[in-house]
Amino acid sequence: MKRLLGAALGFILLGTAHLALAFDLDQLSEQLGEPEVVRGTFIQEKHLRALPQPLTSRGTFVLAKDHGLLWLLERPLQQDYRIDTQGIARRGEQGWQFVAQQSATAQQNRLFLAVLKGDSSGLRQDFELSLSGTAEAWQLDLTPRSVLLKQVFKAIVINGGELVQSIELQETQGDSTVLRLEDNQADQSLSDAERHDFQS
Repeated sequence: MKRLLGAALGFILLGTAHLALAFDLDQLSEQLGEPEVVRGTFIQEKHLRALPQPLTSRGTFVLAKDHGLLWLLERPLQQDYRIDTQGIARRGEQGWQFVAQQSATAQQNRLFLAVLKGDSSGLRQDFELSLSGTAEAWQLDLTPRSVLLKQVFKAIVINGGELVQSIELQETQGDSTVLRLEDNQADQSLSDAERHDFQS
């Protein structure tokens, strides 16, 4: 679940399309709210110190500004997650069921939503933010401030151009997760099925 939550933080940042030439954190914050919807595919590699090869998973995602994030794993297993203001839910035979969250998980969920809403002040409470590069090739470094997040993450590094291209989650114990984002596209509306998934 920690890997899912960390990945979600990075995917929320997919709202940073079409960054302006005056490239600073305020511009980045403003741009978070522009696309109504972002869809794409992902490849997630979990690098564990104890294993010679990373654990790889693939799937698709739907980020909706007013609803949250659908995180749809396809391989090596199929499992759908939804993250919104109410928390994290997993799709089962009986529909969407909320997942119990520990305090650290709840804090991470709050941070995801702060990014989703373009609330840079909320992020600055828990992270040192450092933005570098240009609108065509940029990097955003997040260094945890809070004790709770320092126990999980050493740093989060996001790289992109028009949209986010890769996300690296560096964990304190030496493991890391790398997400590569492909075929990402902005849109102005959800499909009927996507809207149903967010509202059910």
